Amino acid sequence: MLSPFPPMTPADLSARGWDQLDVILVTGDAYVDHPSFGAAIIVRVLEAEGYRVGVIAQPDWRSVDDFRRLGRPRLFFGVTAGAMDSMVNHYTAHLKLRRDDAYSPGGKHGLRPNRATIVYANRCREAFKDVPIVLGGVEASLRRLAHYDYWSGSVRRSILLDAKADILVYGMGERPIVEVARRLAAGETADRLKDIRSTVVAMKPAELPAERIEIPSYEEVAADKLEFAQACKAHLLVANRVEATPLVQRHGDCCVVENAPSPMLTTEELDRIYALPFTRRAHPFYDSLGEIPALRPVKFSITTHRGCFGGCSFCALGLHQGRIIQSRSIASILAEIESFKKLPDFKGIIFDLGGPTANTYGMACRHGQAKACRRPSCLFPSLCKNLDASHAPSIELLRRVRATPGVRKAFVASGVRHDLALLDKTFLRELITHHVGGHLKIAPEHICPHVLKLMQKPGVESFEEFLREFAALSKEAGLEQYVVPYLVSSHPGCTLKDMAALRDYLKRRRWRVQQVQDFLPTPMTLSTAMYHAGLNPLTGEPVYVARTAAEKLKQRALLAPLGKKITPRTPSPAD
Repeated sequence: MLSPFPPMTPADLSARGWDQLDVILVTGDAYVDHPSFGAAIIVRVLEAEGYRVGVIAQPDWRSVDDFRRLGRPRLFFGVTAGAMDSMVNHYTAHLKLRRDDAYSPGGKHGLRPNRATIVYANRCREAFKDVPIVLGGVEASLRRLAHYDYWSGSVRRSILLDAKADILVYGMGERPIVEVARRLAAGETADRLKDIRSTVVAMKPAELPAERIEIPSYEEVAADKLEFAQACKAHLLVANRVEATPLVQRHGDCCVVENAPSPMLTTEELDRIYALPFTRRAHPFYDSLGEIPALRPVKFSITTHRGCFGGCSFCALGLHQGRIIQSRSIASILAEIESFKKLPDFKGIIFDLGGPTANTYGMACRHGQAKACRRPSCLFPSLCKNLDASHAPSIELLRRVRATPGVRKAFVASGVRHDLALLDKTFLRELITHHVGGHLKIAPEHICPHVLKLMQKPGVESFEEFLREFAALSKEAGLEQYVVPYLVSSHPGCTLKDMAALRDYLKRRRWRVQQVQDFLPTPMTLSTAMYHAGLNPLTGEPVYVARTAAEKLKQRALLAPLGKKITPRTPSPAD
Protein backbone atom coordinates (compact mmCIF):
# COMPACT_ATOMS: atom_id res chain seq x y z
CA MET A 1 0.00 0.00 0.00
CA LEU A 2 1.39 3.40 -0.99
CA SER A 3 2.08 5.92 1.74
CA PRO A 4 -0.44 8.79 1.79
CA PHE A 5 2.45 11.17 2.43
CA PRO A 6 4.47 12.99 -0.25
CA PRO A 7 7.90 11.50 -1.02
CA MET A 8 10.74 12.75 1.18
CA THR A 9 13.42 10.18 0.30
CA PRO A 10 14.64 8.33 -2.81
CA ALA A 11 13.05 5.19 -1.34
CA ASP A 12 9.68 6.98 -1.25
CA LEU A 13 10.08 7.84 -4.94
CA SER A 14 10.94 4.24 -5.82
CA ALA A 15 7.92 2.97 -3.91
CA ARG A 16 5.69 5.08 -6.14
CA GLY A 17 7.51 4.10 -9.30
CA TRP A 18 8.31 7.72 -10.10
CA ASP A 19 11.51 8.72 -11.84
CA GLN A 20 10.96 12.49 -11.53
CA LEU A 21 8.90 14.93 -9.50
CA ASP A 22 7.11 17.94 -10.98
CA VAL A 23 7.60 20.13 -7.92
CA ILE A 24 9.91 19.87 -4.92
CA LEU A 25 8.97 21.91 -1.87
CA VAL A 26 11.86 22.85 0.43
CA THR A 27 10.72 23.87 3.91
CA GLY A 28 12.34 24.93 7.17
CA ASP A 29 9.73 23.02 9.19
CA ALA A 30 9.35 19.31 9.72
CA TYR A 31 6.67 18.09 7.31
CA VAL A 32 3.29 17.70 9.00
CA ASP A 33 0.32 16.68 6.85
CA HIS A 34 -2.21 18.95 8.51
CA PRO A 35 -4.18 21.94 7.14
CA SER A 36 -2.78 24.23 9.86
CA PHE A 37 0.62 23.91 8.14
CA GLY A 38 1.00 25.93 4.96
CA ALA A 39 3.44 23.53 3.28
CA ALA A 40 0.94 20.69 3.61
CA ILE A 41 -1.82 22.75 2.02
CA ILE A 42 0.38 23.65 -0.96
CA VAL A 43 1.43 20.01 -1.39
CA ARG A 44 -2.16 18.75 -1.28
CA VAL A 45 -3.46 21.47 -3.61
CA LEU A 46 -0.80 20.72 -6.22
CA GLU A 47 -1.41 16.98 -5.89
CA ALA A 48 -5.12 17.58 -6.47
CA GLU A 49 -4.18 19.33 -9.73
CA GLY A 50 -2.34 16.20 -10.84
CA TYR A 51 1.25 17.20 -10.10
CA ARG A 52 3.86 14.93 -8.54
CA VAL A 53 5.13 16.73 -5.45
CA GLY A 54 7.99 15.86 -3.11
CA VAL A 55 9.25 17.51 0.05
CA ILE A 56 12.74 18.26 1.34
CA ALA A 57 12.13 19.24 4.96
CA GLN A 58 14.79 20.88 7.12
CA PRO A 59 17.67 19.98 4.80
CA ASP A 60 21.29 20.26 5.90
CA TRP A 61 22.05 23.66 4.38
CA ARG A 62 25.79 23.35 4.94
CA SER A 63 26.17 21.44 1.67
CA VAL A 64 24.19 20.95 -1.51
CA ASP A 65 23.72 17.19 -1.08
CA ASP A 66 20.29 17.25 0.60
CA PHE A 67 18.97 19.54 -2.12
CA ARG A 68 19.78 16.89 -4.73
CA ARG A 69 18.15 14.11 -2.69
CA LEU A 70 14.99 13.88 -4.80
CA GLY A 71 16.60 14.73 -8.12
CA ARG A 72 15.76 17.54 -10.48
CA PRO A 73 12.14 18.77 -10.42
CA ARG A 74 10.47 19.07 -13.83
CA LEU A 75 8.78 22.42 -13.08
CA PHE A 76 10.19 24.27 -10.06
CA PHE A 77 11.53 24.32 -6.53
CA GLY A 78 9.14 25.87 -4.01
CA VAL A 79 11.02 27.40 -1.07
CA THR A 80 9.62 28.41 2.31
CA ALA A 81 11.26 29.13 5.66
CA GLY A 82 8.25 27.48 7.30
CA ALA A 83 5.33 28.65 9.40
CA MET A 84 7.38 31.48 10.94
CA ASP A 85 10.03 33.94 9.86
CA SER A 86 13.27 32.09 10.57
CA MET A 87 14.70 35.01 12.56
CA VAL A 88 11.59 35.18 14.76
CA ASN A 89 11.87 31.42 15.14
CA HIS A 90 15.47 31.71 16.32
CA TYR A 91 15.62 34.88 18.44
CA THR A 92 13.61 36.56 21.20
CA ALA A 93 12.88 40.28 21.28
CA HIS A 94 16.05 40.62 23.37
CA LEU A 95 18.05 38.85 20.62
CA LYS A 96 18.65 35.80 22.76
CA LEU A 97 18.59 32.42 21.03
CA ARG A 98 15.41 30.49 21.71
CA ARG A 99 15.89 27.14 23.39
CA ASP A 100 13.52 25.08 21.29
CA ASP A 101 11.62 24.95 18.01
CA ALA A 102 8.01 23.79 18.00
CA TYR A 103 8.21 22.96 14.29
CA SER A 104 11.12 20.51 14.60
CA PRO A 105 11.15 16.88 15.74
CA GLY A 106 11.57 16.66 19.49
CA GLY A 107 11.38 20.47 19.63
CA LYS A 108 15.06 20.58 18.73
CA HIS A 109 16.50 24.01 17.97
CA GLY A 110 18.96 24.67 15.15
CA LEU A 111 17.59 22.53 12.32
CA ARG A 112 17.16 25.52 10.00
CA PRO A 113 19.52 28.40 9.18
CA ASN A 114 19.05 32.10 9.80
CA ARG A 115 17.32 33.70 6.81
CA ALA A 116 16.26 30.25 5.68
CA THR A 117 14.50 31.38 2.50
CA ILE A 118 17.67 32.95 1.12
CA VAL A 119 19.92 30.07 2.16
CA TYR A 120 17.63 27.39 0.74
CA ALA A 121 17.10 29.24 -2.53
CA ASN A 122 20.83 29.63 -3.03
CA ARG A 123 21.38 25.89 -2.43
CA CYS A 124 18.59 25.00 -4.86
CA ARG A 125 20.28 27.16 -7.49
CA GLU A 126 23.59 25.46 -6.77
CA ALA A 127 21.98 22.02 -7.04
CA PHE A 128 20.17 22.64 -10.36
CA LYS A 129 21.15 25.94 -11.89
CA ASP A 130 18.36 26.32 -14.44
CA VAL A 131 15.38 25.10 -12.39
CA PRO A 132 12.95 27.94 -11.53
CA ILE A 133 12.73 28.90 -7.86
CA VAL A 134 9.44 30.07 -6.37
CA LEU A 135 9.46 31.62 -2.89
CA GLY A 136 6.50 31.51 -0.52
CA GLY A 137 5.46 31.45 3.12
CA VAL A 138 5.42 34.08 5.84
CA GLU A 139 9.11 35.01 5.66
CA ALA A 140 9.04 35.66 1.92
CA SER A 141 5.60 37.27 1.98
CA LEU A 142 6.43 39.89 4.61
CA ARG A 143 9.88 40.63 3.21
CA ARG A 144 8.72 41.03 -0.38
CA LEU A 145 9.58 44.75 -0.50
CA ALA A 146 12.39 46.71 1.13
CA HIS A 147 11.88 46.18 4.85
CA TYR A 148 13.36 46.99 8.24
CA ASP A 149 15.23 44.01 9.66
CA TYR A 150 15.42 44.16 13.46
CA TRP A 151 18.13 41.52 13.68
CA SER A 152 20.64 43.46 11.60
CA GLY A 153 19.30 46.90 12.52
CA SER A 154 19.09 47.85 8.85
CA VAL A 155 16.75 48.20 5.91
CA ARG A 156 17.17 45.19 3.64
CA ARG A 157 16.28 44.71 0.00
CA SER A 158 13.36 42.64 -1.21
CA ILE A 159 14.02 39.01 -0.34
CA LEU A 160 13.26 38.14 -3.97
CA LEU A 161 16.53 39.79 -4.98
CA ASP A 162 18.62 38.53 -2.07
CA ALA A 163 17.44 34.97 -2.73
CA LYS A 164 18.01 35.35 -6.49
CA ALA A 165 14.66 33.62 -7.04
CA ASP A 166 12.45 33.80 -10.12
CA ILE A 167 9.13 34.61 -8.50
CA LEU A 168 7.69 35.19 -5.03
CA VAL A 169 4.18 34.18 -4.00
CA TYR A 170 2.78 36.35 -1.22
CA GLY A 171 -0.16 35.75 1.06
CA MET A 172 -2.18 32.55 0.96
CA GLY A 173 -0.68 30.91 -2.06
CA GLU A 174 -3.06 28.24 -3.37
CA ARG A 175 -4.32 30.12 -6.42
CA PRO A 176 -1.01 31.66 -7.61
CA ILE A 177 1.05 28.49 -7.07
CA VAL A 178 -1.35 26.49 -9.23
CA GLU A 179 -1.13 29.12 -11.98
CA VAL A 180 2.67 29.06 -11.80
CA ALA A 181 2.64 25.26 -12.15
CA ARG A 182 0.15 25.28 -15.03
CA ARG A 183 2.01 27.87 -17.05
CA LEU A 184 5.40 26.25 -16.56
CA ALA A 185 3.90 22.87 -17.48
CA ALA A 186 2.46 24.47 -20.63
CA GLY A 187 5.95 25.45 -21.73
CA GLU A 188 6.25 29.05 -20.58
CA THR A 189 9.60 30.02 -19.11
CA ALA A 190 9.91 31.54 -15.66
CA ASP A 191 10.93 34.92 -17.05
CA ARG A 192 7.52 35.16 -18.76
CA LEU A 193 5.54 34.83 -15.53
CA LYS A 194 5.27 38.54 -14.82
CA ASP A 195 1.51 39.02 -14.47
CA ILE A 196 0.30 36.44 -11.95
CA ARG A 197 -1.67 37.98 -9.12
CA SER A 198 -0.33 37.64 -5.56
CA THR A 199 3.20 37.37 -6.89
CA VAL A 200 6.27 39.59 -6.83
CA VAL A 201 8.71 39.63 -9.73
CA ALA A 202 11.74 41.59 -10.86
CA MET A 203 11.63 43.72 -14.00
CA LYS A 204 13.89 46.08 -15.86
CA PRO A 205 12.67 49.70 -15.97
CA ALA A 206 11.86 49.36 -19.67
CA GLU A 207 9.50 46.46 -18.91
CA LEU A 208 7.32 48.34 -16.41
CA PRO A 209 3.64 48.76 -17.30
CA ALA A 210 2.50 52.33 -17.92
CA GLU A 211 -0.16 52.09 -15.23
CA ARG A 212 1.47 51.42 -11.88
CA ILE A 213 1.77 52.60 -8.29
CA GLU A 214 5.32 53.62 -7.33
CA ILE A 215 6.56 53.88 -3.76
CA PRO A 216 9.94 55.25 -2.62
CA SER A 217 12.88 53.17 -3.82
CA TYR A 218 15.04 50.88 -1.73
CA GLU A 219 17.85 53.43 -1.82
CA GLU A 220 15.51 56.18 -0.61
CA VAL A 221 13.97 54.18 2.24
CA ALA A 222 17.36 52.84 3.35
CA ALA A 223 18.80 56.35 3.57
CA ASP A 224 15.82 58.30 4.94
CA LYS A 225 13.46 57.17 7.71
CA LEU A 226 10.77 59.57 6.57
CA GLU A 227 10.83 57.99 3.11
CA PHE A 228 10.59 54.58 4.79
CA ALA A 229 7.49 55.70 6.69
CA GLN A 230 5.94 57.11 3.52
CA ALA A 231 6.56 53.84 1.67
CA CYS A 232 4.95 51.90 4.53
CA LYS A 233 1.84 54.09 4.45
CA ALA A 234 1.55 53.96 0.67
CA HIS A 235 1.75 50.17 0.66
CA LEU A 236 -0.67 49.77 3.57
CA LEU A 237 -3.35 51.84 1.85
CA VAL A 238 -3.31 49.76 -1.34
CA ALA A 239 -2.49 46.33 0.12
CA ASN A 240 -6.06 45.08 -0.47
CA ARG A 241 -6.53 46.58 -3.93
CA VAL A 242 -8.45 44.48 -6.43
CA GLU A 243 -7.70 46.46 -9.55
CA ALA A 244 -4.83 44.96 -11.53
CA THR A 245 -2.49 47.91 -10.98
CA PRO A 246 0.94 46.65 -9.87
CA LEU A 247 2.98 48.32 -7.14
CA VAL A 248 6.61 49.10 -7.97
CA GLN A 249 9.65 49.72 -5.80
CA ARG A 250 12.93 50.39 -7.57
CA HIS A 251 16.09 48.70 -6.30
CA GLY A 252 19.00 50.24 -8.20
CA ASP A 253 18.70 49.24 -11.86
CA CYS A 254 16.06 46.63 -11.03
CA CYS A 255 12.38 47.09 -10.22
CA VAL A 256 10.56 44.89 -7.72
CA VAL A 257 6.96 44.59 -8.90
CA GLU A 258 4.17 43.47 -6.58
CA ASN A 259 1.20 42.35 -8.62
CA ALA A 260 -2.24 42.97 -7.15
CA PRO A 261 -3.62 40.37 -4.73
CA SER A 262 -5.56 37.41 -6.09
CA PRO A 263 -9.31 37.50 -5.60
CA MET A 264 -10.15 35.95 -2.25
CA LEU A 265 -11.09 32.29 -2.29
CA THR A 266 -14.81 31.62 -2.35
CA THR A 267 -16.48 29.47 0.29
CA GLU A 268 -16.66 26.62 -2.23
CA GLU A 269 -12.94 26.89 -3.00
CA LEU A 270 -12.03 26.93 0.69
CA ASP A 271 -14.25 23.92 1.31
CA ARG A 272 -12.48 21.97 -1.43
CA ILE A 273 -9.08 22.74 0.09
CA TYR A 274 -10.06 21.59 3.57
CA ALA A 275 -11.66 18.44 2.12
CA LEU A 276 -8.29 17.26 0.75
CA PRO A 277 -7.00 14.00 2.29
CA PHE A 278 -4.88 15.36 5.14
CA THR A 279 -3.77 12.61 7.54
CA ARG A 280 -3.26 15.09 10.44
CA ARG A 281 0.02 13.34 11.22
CA ALA A 282 3.71 14.09 10.95
CA HIS A 283 5.49 12.29 8.12
CA PRO A 284 6.61 8.76 9.14
CA PHE A 285 10.17 9.97 8.54
CA TYR A 286 9.98 11.44 12.06
CA ASP A 287 8.69 8.35 13.87
CA SER A 288 12.06 7.73 15.52
CA LEU A 289 13.00 11.41 15.93
CA GLY A 290 10.32 12.62 18.33
CA GLU A 291 6.98 14.36 17.95
CA ILE A 292 6.55 17.76 16.34
CA PRO A 293 5.38 19.97 19.26
CA ALA A 294 3.42 22.36 17.01
CA LEU A 295 1.11 19.53 15.96
CA ARG A 296 -0.12 18.71 19.45
CA PRO A 297 -2.29 21.82 20.09
CA VAL A 298 -3.77 21.89 16.56
CA LYS A 299 -4.19 18.21 15.67
CA PHE A 300 -7.91 18.32 16.35
CA SER A 301 -8.41 22.04 15.71
CA ILE A 302 -10.45 23.45 12.85
CA THR A 303 -9.81 26.54 10.76
CA THR A 304 -13.25 28.03 10.18
CA HIS A 305 -12.16 31.12 8.28
CA ARG A 306 -9.22 33.19 7.06
CA GLY A 307 -8.45 36.90 7.08
CA CYS A 308 -8.57 39.64 9.69
CA PHE A 309 -9.99 43.16 9.44
CA GLY A 310 -8.82 44.29 12.88
CA GLY A 311 -5.79 46.12 11.52
CA CYS A 312 -3.72 45.93 14.72
CA SER A 313 -0.51 47.84 14.04
CA PHE A 314 1.84 45.10 15.24
CA CYS A 315 0.08 42.13 13.61
CA ALA A 316 1.09 40.53 10.33
CA LEU A 317 -1.99 38.31 9.97
CA GLY A 318 -4.02 40.80 7.98
CA LEU A 319 -1.00 41.58 5.82
CA HIS A 320 -0.52 37.89 5.03
CA GLN A 321 -4.06 36.50 4.89
CA GLY A 322 -5.81 39.65 3.75
CA ARG A 323 -8.38 41.86 5.44
CA ILE A 324 -11.45 40.23 3.92
CA ILE A 325 -12.95 37.34 5.89
CA GLN A 326 -13.17 34.12 3.88
CA SER A 327 -15.37 31.61 5.66
CA ARG A 328 -15.90 27.90 5.13
CA SER A 329 -19.41 26.49 5.03
CA ILE A 330 -20.79 24.87 8.15
CA ALA A 331 -21.23 21.66 6.14
CA SER A 332 -17.50 21.63 5.37
CA ILE A 333 -16.61 22.16 9.03
CA LEU A 334 -18.96 19.38 10.15
CA ALA A 335 -17.48 17.06 7.51
CA GLU A 336 -14.02 17.72 8.94
CA ILE A 337 -15.30 16.77 12.38
CA GLU A 338 -16.66 13.52 10.93
CA SER A 339 -13.16 12.78 9.59
CA PHE A 340 -11.80 13.11 13.14
CA LYS A 341 -13.92 10.17 14.23
CA LYS A 342 -11.90 7.84 12.00
CA LEU A 343 -8.72 8.62 13.94
CA PRO A 344 -8.04 6.41 16.96
CA ASP A 345 -6.73 9.20 19.20
CA PHE A 346 -9.75 11.50 18.79
CA LYS A 347 -11.54 11.62 22.15
CA GLY A 348 -14.35 13.99 21.22
CA ILE A 349 -12.45 17.17 22.11
CA ILE A 350 -11.95 19.88 19.48
CA PHE A 351 -8.99 21.94 20.67
CA ASP A 352 -9.88 25.10 18.78
CA LEU A 353 -12.62 26.30 16.50
CA GLY A 354 -11.71 29.57 14.84
CA GLY A 355 -9.36 31.62 12.73
CA PRO A 356 -7.07 34.63 13.13
CA THR A 357 -9.86 36.15 15.25
CA ALA A 358 -12.36 33.56 16.41
CA ASN A 359 -15.51 35.68 16.34
CA THR A 360 -15.30 37.15 12.84
CA TYR A 361 -16.67 34.04 11.11
CA GLY A 362 -19.12 35.02 8.39
CA MET A 363 -18.61 38.77 8.79
CA ALA A 364 -18.36 40.93 5.67
CA CYS A 365 -18.76 44.39 4.22
CA ARG A 366 -22.47 45.08 3.66
CA HIS A 367 -21.87 46.70 0.30
CA GLY A 368 -18.89 44.70 -0.93
CA GLN A 369 -16.71 47.79 -0.62
CA ALA A 370 -13.95 46.09 1.38
CA LYS A 371 -12.28 44.98 -1.84
CA ALA A 372 -11.58 48.58 -2.80
CA CYS A 373 -11.47 50.20 0.64
CA ARG A 374 -8.29 52.02 1.70
CA ARG A 375 -9.15 51.96 5.39
CA PRO A 376 -6.49 49.90 7.27
CA SER A 377 -8.98 48.65 9.89
CA CYS A 378 -12.71 47.99 9.93
CA LEU A 379 -12.75 48.44 13.74
CA PHE A 380 -10.41 51.34 14.47
CA PRO A 381 -10.89 54.15 15.33
CA SER A 382 -14.53 53.04 15.34
CA LEU A 383 -16.65 50.29 13.86
CA CYS A 384 -17.10 50.87 10.12
CA LYS A 385 -20.74 51.52 9.27
CA ASN A 386 -20.42 49.18 6.28
CA LEU A 387 -19.29 46.19 8.35
CA ASP A 388 -21.91 43.52 8.94
CA ALA A 389 -20.71 42.51 12.39
CA SER A 390 -23.51 40.04 13.06
CA HIS A 391 -22.49 37.06 15.19
CA ALA A 392 -25.39 34.98 13.84
CA PRO A 393 -23.08 32.82 11.66
CA SER A 394 -20.79 32.17 14.64
CA ILE A 395 -23.73 31.31 16.89
CA GLU A 396 -25.16 28.86 14.35
CA LEU A 397 -21.74 27.28 13.85
CA LEU A 398 -21.12 26.80 17.57
CA ARG A 399 -24.56 25.28 18.10
CA ARG A 400 -24.23 22.90 15.13
CA VAL A 401 -20.79 21.74 16.25
CA ARG A 402 -21.97 21.26 19.82
CA ALA A 403 -24.89 19.15 18.61
CA THR A 404 -22.69 16.85 16.54
CA PRO A 405 -22.70 13.27 17.88
CA GLY A 406 -19.29 12.32 19.24
CA VAL A 407 -18.26 15.89 20.11
CA ARG A 408 -17.84 16.18 23.87
CA LYS A 409 -16.40 19.71 23.87
CA ALA A 410 -15.37 22.29 21.29
CA PHE A 411 -13.13 25.04 22.60
CA VAL A 412 -12.60 28.50 21.16
CA ALA A 413 -8.93 29.06 21.87
CA SER A 414 -7.75 31.26 18.99
CA GLY A 415 -8.61 34.56 20.64
CA VAL A 416 -11.78 36.62 20.69
CA ARG A 417 -12.04 40.26 19.67
CA HIS A 418 -13.73 41.52 22.84
CA ASP A 419 -15.04 44.81 21.45
CA LEU A 420 -16.85 42.90 18.70
CA ALA A 421 -18.16 40.25 21.08
CA LEU A 422 -19.82 42.92 23.22
CA LEU A 423 -22.14 43.70 20.32
CA ASP A 424 -24.00 40.41 20.77
CA LYS A 425 -24.91 39.10 24.21
CA THR A 426 -26.32 35.88 22.74
CA PHE A 427 -22.91 35.10 21.27
CA LEU A 428 -21.22 35.94 24.56
CA ARG A 429 -23.53 33.57 26.43
CA GLU A 430 -22.92 30.76 23.90
CA LEU A 431 -19.17 31.26 24.07
CA ILE A 432 -18.81 31.62 27.84
CA THR A 433 -21.29 28.88 28.76
CA HIS A 434 -20.12 26.19 26.34
CA HIS A 435 -16.78 26.92 24.67
CA VAL A 436 -14.26 28.17 27.24
CA GLY A 437 -11.78 25.69 28.65
CA GLY A 438 -11.42 27.45 31.98
CA HIS A 439 -9.40 30.29 30.48
CA LEU A 440 -10.25 32.66 27.64
CA LYS A 441 -7.49 34.53 25.81
CA ILE A 442 -8.19 38.22 25.30
CA ALA A 443 -5.77 40.81 23.93
CA PRO A 444 -6.22 44.24 25.54
CA GLU A 445 -2.42 44.70 25.05
CA HIS A 446 -2.26 47.84 27.24
CA ILE A 447 -4.41 50.34 29.12
CA CYS A 448 -2.93 53.76 28.22
CA PRO A 449 -5.04 55.53 25.55
CA HIS A 450 -2.14 56.92 23.51
CA VAL A 451 -0.43 53.50 23.36
CA LEU A 452 -3.66 51.76 22.37
CA LYS A 453 -4.22 54.39 19.67
CA LEU A 454 -0.83 53.63 18.14
CA MET A 455 -1.62 49.91 18.32
CA GLN A 456 -5.01 50.59 16.67
CA LYS A 457 -6.71 48.76 19.53
CA PRO A 458 -9.93 49.64 21.41
CA GLY A 459 -9.83 51.57 24.68
CA VAL A 460 -9.56 49.86 28.04
CA GLU A 461 -13.23 50.63 28.72
CA SER A 462 -14.36 47.90 26.33
CA PHE A 463 -11.99 45.43 28.01
CA GLU A 464 -13.44 46.27 31.42
CA GLU A 465 -16.98 45.90 30.10
CA PHE A 466 -16.05 42.51 28.68
CA LEU A 467 -14.63 41.43 32.05
CA ARG A 468 -17.91 42.34 33.74
CA GLU A 469 -19.95 40.42 31.18
CA PHE A 470 -17.60 37.44 31.37
CA ALA A 471 -17.85 37.29 35.17
CA ALA A 472 -21.64 37.64 35.16
CA LEU A 473 -22.24 35.02 32.47
CA SER A 474 -19.76 32.58 34.01
CA LYS A 475 -21.54 32.95 37.35
CA GLU A 476 -24.91 32.51 35.64
CA ALA A 477 -23.63 29.24 34.16
CA GLY A 478 -22.13 28.10 37.47
CA LEU A 479 -18.62 28.03 36.02
CA GLU A 480 -15.31 29.14 37.52
CA GLN A 481 -13.50 30.65 34.54
CA TYR A 482 -10.85 33.28 33.98
CA VAL A 483 -9.74 35.74 31.34
CA VAL A 484 -6.08 35.53 30.33
CA PRO A 485 -4.97 38.96 29.05
CA TYR A 486 -2.25 39.36 26.43
CA LEU A 487 -0.05 42.35 27.32
CA VAL A 488 2.82 43.94 25.42
CA SER A 489 5.79 45.94 26.68
CA SER A 490 8.06 48.29 24.71
CA HIS A 491 5.60 48.94 21.89
CA PRO A 492 6.38 52.22 20.10
CA GLY A 493 4.84 55.04 22.10
CA CYS A 494 5.03 53.13 25.39
CA THR A 495 7.24 54.71 28.07
CA LEU A 496 8.39 53.40 31.42
CA LYS A 497 5.70 55.60 32.99
CA ASP A 498 3.07 53.90 30.84
CA MET A 499 4.24 50.46 31.95
CA ALA A 500 4.11 51.59 35.57
CA ALA A 501 0.51 52.68 34.97
CA LEU A 502 -0.26 49.24 33.54
CA ARG A 503 1.40 47.57 36.54
CA ASP A 504 -0.65 49.68 38.96
CA TYR A 505 -3.82 48.89 37.03
CA LEU A 506 -3.16 45.16 37.39
CA LYS A 507 -2.26 45.52 41.07
CA ARG A 508 -5.55 47.26 41.82
CA ARG A 509 -7.34 44.29 40.31
CA ARG A 510 -5.04 41.81 42.09
CA TRP A 511 -3.94 40.25 38.81
CA ARG A 512 -0.60 38.49 38.63
CA VAL A 513 0.50 38.37 35.02
CA GLN A 514 2.15 35.09 34.06
CA GLN A 515 3.37 36.12 30.61
CA VAL A 516 4.56 39.41 29.17
CA GLN A 517 5.36 39.74 25.49
CA ASP A 518 8.07 42.19 24.50
CA PHE A 519 7.32 44.01 21.28
CA LEU A 520 9.25 42.32 18.49
CA PRO A 521 9.59 44.40 15.29
CA THR A 522 8.71 41.99 12.50
CA PRO A 523 8.95 42.91 8.81
CA MET A 524 6.22 44.96 7.11
CA THR A 525 4.01 45.82 10.09
CA LEU A 526 2.96 49.37 10.89
CA SER A 527 4.44 49.09 14.39
CA THR A 528 7.81 48.09 12.96
CA ALA A 529 7.76 51.18 10.75
CA MET A 530 7.08 53.26 13.89
CA TYR A 531 9.97 51.55 15.66
CA HIS A 532 12.41 52.24 12.83
CA ALA A 533 11.25 55.72 11.80
CA GLY A 534 10.34 57.08 15.24
CA LEU A 535 7.03 58.38 13.93
CA ASN A 536 3.56 57.17 13.03
CA PRO A 537 3.49 56.70 9.22
CA LEU A 538 -0.25 57.36 9.12
CA THR A 539 -0.07 60.77 10.82
CA GLY A 540 3.59 61.82 10.71
CA GLU A 541 3.55 62.44 14.47
CA PRO A 542 6.75 61.63 16.44
CA VAL A 543 6.64 58.45 18.52
CA TYR A 544 8.80 57.53 21.51
CA VAL A 545 10.66 54.25 20.97
CA ALA A 546 12.36 52.08 23.60
CA ARG A 547 15.37 50.98 21.57
CA THR A 548 18.08 49.82 23.95
CA ALA A 549 18.16 46.50 25.76
CA ALA A 550 18.17 48.36 29.08
CA GLU A 551 15.02 50.35 28.21
CA LYS A 552 13.18 47.22 27.10
CA LEU A 553 14.30 45.29 30.15
CA LYS A 554 13.01 47.97 32.52
CA GLN A 555 9.60 47.96 30.84
CA ARG A 556 9.24 44.21 30.88
CA ALA A 557 10.55 43.88 34.43
CA LEU A 558 7.63 45.94 35.72
CA LEU A 559 5.26 43.14 34.72
CA ALA A 560 7.57 40.13 34.98
CA PRO A 561 6.43 37.32 37.30
CA LEU A 562 8.03 37.58 40.73
CA GLY A 563 11.47 36.06 40.93
CA LYS A 564 11.94 35.77 37.18
CA LYS A 565 15.30 37.05 36.02
CA ILE A 566 15.55 38.67 32.60
CA THR A 567 18.97 39.02 31.02
CA PRO A 568 18.99 40.65 27.60
CA ARG A 569 21.67 40.10 25.03
CA THR A 570 23.40 43.15 23.64
CA PRO A 571 22.08 43.57 20.08
CA SER A 572 24.52 42.78 17.30
CA PRO A 573 24.00 42.35 13.56
CA ALA A 574 22.69 38.91 12.63
CA ASP A 575 24.04 37.37 9.45
